[in-house]
Amino acid sequence: MPLIYLVAGARPNFMKIAPIVRALQAHGGLTFKIIHTGQHYDREMNDVFFEELGIPEPDVFMAAGGGSHSQQTARIMIAFEELCQDQKPDAVLVVGDVNSTLACSIVAKKLNIPVAHVEAGLRSGDMSMPEEINRLVTDSISDWFFVTEPSAVAHLQREGKADSAIHYVGHVMVDNALFQAEKLTRTDTSGFETSAFKAANTANGARYGVITLHRPSNVDSGEMMARIGGALKDIAADLPLIFPVHPRTRGNLEKFGIDLGPNVTLVGPQAYMAFLNLWKDAAMVLTDSGGLQEETTALGVPCITIRENTERPVTVEEGTNVLAGTDPARIVAEAHKVLRGEGKLGRRPHLWDGMAAERIVAVLARELS
Repeated sequence: MPLIYLVAGARPNFMKIAPIVRALQAHGGLTFKIIHTGQHYDREMNDVFFEELGIPEPDVFMAAGGGSHSQQTARIMIAFEELCQDQKPDAVLVVGDVNSTLACSIVAKKLNIPVAHVEAGLRSGDMSMPEEINRLVTDSISDWFFVTEPSAVAHLQREGKADSAIHYVGHVMVDNALFQAEKLTRTDTSGFETSAFKAANTANGARYGVITLHRPSNVDSGEMMARIGGALKDIAADLPLIFPVHPRTRGNLEKFGIDLGPNVTLVGPQAYMAFLNLWKDAAMVLTDSGGLQEETTALGVPCITIRENTERPVTVEEGTNVLAGTDPARIVAEAHKVLRGEGKLGRRPHLWDGMAAERIVAVLARELS
């Protein structure tokens, strides 16, 4: 049977390959190996994801580690080239827009191995984002494009991709969110670190909000962090907030002396199920994450995106997401709209039905037969 390498390296990748693994197992006509590049590696950010998401242990772990973008990309390319030369797969499937996506797609293409890009065609138009460069380069050499929303189809067509190679399939991140949310209904959540906070802030009709911030443009500048932090402090005066803090973000909060006040609870990075259990019942999510814009739309949770642009416009056009920018007054105003019951209702976009992975596998089986 045809062999596919599934490449994962960073936290969002694991959520995206989990439904594909399940779909491949159910299909039975394709074999696969999970290649873990080790782009991000510590137990909370990796191993626990494989356990919670039901992903088999990786067949290969490269331990690429950190370093600059160039250093990390180079290490992944060298290790992945050796792997592909040892046992040449029939296709390489990459997901998202991280350095592993870029590195492994380049290596595969130079070895004449077809590349499938899941979540293809997304564009922010912001070339200062490393992810935007990764998207553009990966899509410039991919063979099959698996697309989540209409804007991505339009981008790929404008860039000259053949219609026959573009497959509008829905979103594997949504497949995973729906699957895991249903699983949570059968899970004892009392042991989660944030369960006490959630219980205390939902008693008697109380509400809470969730924060995530990690983008360099937001957290690596003291001035920007102070502006955003001031907005969060204002919102927290009316709504208790909980903030699972990325290690770099926590370091910068300390370095820049940012005080978020007593109504913002800081916790460490959360495992997937604990974090899903927290944000799915929040009054709102304040974030600069791409994936959370989509997941909140999938589950109908108001989302305020603290960025000037988004590569996921369907979440704004159809979903629950509001692009608030980084102006503190606008962020606070959008939050107060939600608290007054005037926030966007939104709806789940076309094909965000939990079946994207099955559509992807059907296409791959046809192309590789």
